[in-house]
Amino acid sequence: MKREEISELTDHELLEEVKKMKPSPIIDATFIGFLVGVIIYSIVANTWGFLILIPLFLIYVMLKKSKTYNAYQKEIRKRGIQEVN
Repeated sequence: MKREEISELTDHELLEEVKKMKPSPIIDATFIGFLVGVIIYSIVANTWGFLILIPLFLIYVMLKKSKTYNAYQKEIRKRGIQEVN
């Protein structure tokens, strides 16, 4: 989501979006580690193609989600909103 779109959300919508995408660092790190292992295996086994592209794409999506979550958190701090757990 672009920075302009985030700033247009209401406080309630912003908090709902943050709740939906709250990261789980241990699970994310484990999944990214597994995907890196698949990439390394495919390089060693000389199998190029989707076996390399799919994990790379999934890693990109996971990292992008983290950046989006950080942008939401920055907007919450900017507005001075208290998060309800």
